[in-house]
Amino acid sequence: MDHNKMLTINKDGWEKSAERFFGRTALPEYGPFSLTEEQLKLFGSISGKKVLDIGCGSGHSLQYMSNNGATELWGIDLSSKQINTASKLLGNQHNNVKLFESPMEVNPGLPSSYFDIVYSIYAFGWTVDLNSTLANINSYLKPGGTFIFSWEHPFHDRIKFENGSFIVKRSYLEEGPEFNEAWHNEVIIYHRKLSTYINSLIDSNFIIEKVIDEVAIPHTPSENPSRWYSTQKASLIPATFIIKASKKNKEC
Repeated sequence: MDHNKMLTINKDGWEKSAERFFGRTALPEYGPFSLTEEQLKLFGSISGKKVLDIGCGSGHSLQYMSNNGATELWGIDLSSKQINTASKLLGNQHNNVKLFESPMEVNPGLPSSYFDIVYSIYAFGWTVDLNSTLANINSYLKPGGTFIFSWEHPFHDRIKFENGSFIVKRSYLEEGPEFNEAWHNEVIIYHRKLSTYINSLIDSNFIIEKVIDEVAIPHTPSENPSRWYSTQKASLIPATFIIKASKKNKEC
């Protein structure tokens, strides 16, 4: 299936389901059962920074950036519903907001070497063309600028709870586009190994600074271990991973 077809399927899926994700998995949270930005402090000082959110969703991570002093808020998202919601959320809070309805694989008119920080909270893994997306992100960043993203750990959907036990249902090693079970097979997500993300970042002129997959288990366990995100499963394997990288300086 070609990339344009996958993007069309995923856009349709998001337009149908966007409302149930409004305000979910946004900074300072990185993802299910993950440490938070308040604990990790990956961004450092945000005050005075120009920031770009890849897959900005309902705008709540950009709101976090605004509350912490970012001077310019930029975001792109595939879904018109998400962009409209983010516009309403941010419109009365910040005078310098620019949002684009666009796939992350395409530059919708963003400036080059402009941003101090580019980030993506539980959205980056939706890309159907990893190399093109990373090339775009690298071009957006100033030399030495920071790129931080979180995504579902690629081991997570390989394991399923059946008949009282967690079992491996699919190969971690087989990469490629897959209809996603958590979305009732209405969208397509490209399964990639963790090493693929890391090596692709290196090949795209980034320096890896941190790779994080620590787990934070709440005191109250999930009632149903077969849920997509359950404490029982998280006690065995991370639900979320985070990578912090920086764009190489020109002289490197």
